[in-house]
Amino acid sequence: MWSVGRCRRHDHRVRQTVTRDGLVFDVREAGPPDGDPVLLLHGFPQRADSWDAVVPALTERGYRTLAMDQRGYSPGARPRGRRAYRMAELVADTAAVIDSLGGGRVHLVGHDWGAAVAWQVAIEHPERIRSLTALSVPPPEAFLRAMVTSRQALASWYMAFFQLPWVPERLLGPRPGQARSDRFVRVLRAGGQGAAAAERDATAMAAPGALTGGLNWYRAIPLSLAGRDTRPVTRPTLFVWSDGDIAITRAGVARAARYVTGPYRQVELPGVSHWIPDEVPGELAALLLEHLAAHPG
Repeated sequence: MWSVGRCRRHDHRVRQTVTRDGLVFDVREAGPPDGDPVLLLHGFPQRADSWDAVVPALTERGYRTLAMDQRGYSPGARPRGRRAYRMAELVADTAAVIDSLGGGRVHLVGHDWGAAVAWQVAIEHPERIRSLTALSVPPPEAFLRAMVTSRQALASWYMAFFQLPWVPERLLGPRPGQARSDRFVRVLRAGGQGAAAAERDATAMAAPGALTGGLNWYRAIPLSLAGRDTRPVTRPTLFVWSDGDIAITRAGVARAARYVTGPYRQVELPGVSHWIPDEVPGELAALLLEHLAAHPG
C-alpha cells in the first residue's frame, strides 16, 4: 500500500512523501501542479538534489518535476538486509510514486542506478510511461552481455568489492566526528566528479545508514538476476552516454538499441564524465526538452 503526504511549500517547490509498505520516500516536486510529470531517479551515491541544476529548465517550460530519494537514501526508507534492495522492490517503489500522481503516465528519467531502475520500470510497466530517458547505463541485458564479452567486468570491479560486508563502509564512511569521509570525496573526484558535487554527495552518505543503504543495491544484484523480465522497451526512449565515463564502457552502449522496439534515439556526449546531470546540466536539459516535446503522450 502507498499513501502521500505533503510537508511544506517553499519557493514554488513542494516536499512531499510517498509511503509504500511502511517505508517513507522523500520526493522533491517543482513546477506547475498541472504540468506534464517528469519523474527523476538518481544513482549511487547521490540523491534527488543531483537534479537541481536540471530542474529549472524543465519547470520553466511547464513541466512538473518529481525527484525522489530512493530506497536506502530516504531516511524513512532504509530497511535492513540486502534482500530488501532487489530490483523488484526498487521498481515497485517507483511505480508507487507514479501511482501517487493519480494513475497518470510520466516521463521517466534515470541516471546510473536510477537508469537501471528506469529501464526495468519501462519494461514491466509500459502503461505508466510516456517516455524514457536513461543516462549512462544501457538496458540491463545489454549491460550483462557486455560484462561477459568485453572489459566491462574490469571496469565494474567495484561491484564485486561492494559485495563485502562492512569493509566498504569502513573504507568509505566518515570517521567519528567527521561531517563526511575525505576518502570518499577523493574516490568520487577520481571518478570524474566535480569538487562541490563530491563533497555534497559524501556528506549526504555520512548520514546514519545512508552508505549501507546505497551499497545494498549492489549487494542485492545476485538476488535480482533470476526470473527477471527481459522483454524489450516499447516506449519512446532517449539514451545518453558520455565517452569520459570510466564505469560504463562502450560495449554495452553499442548494444542498447537491440533492446528497444519503440522510437529510439542515442546521444553520445564527448569529453563528459559519468556525472552527466552535474557536469552538463544545460546540455542535458536541452536534450530532455526535445525528447519530452516529441513524445507528449
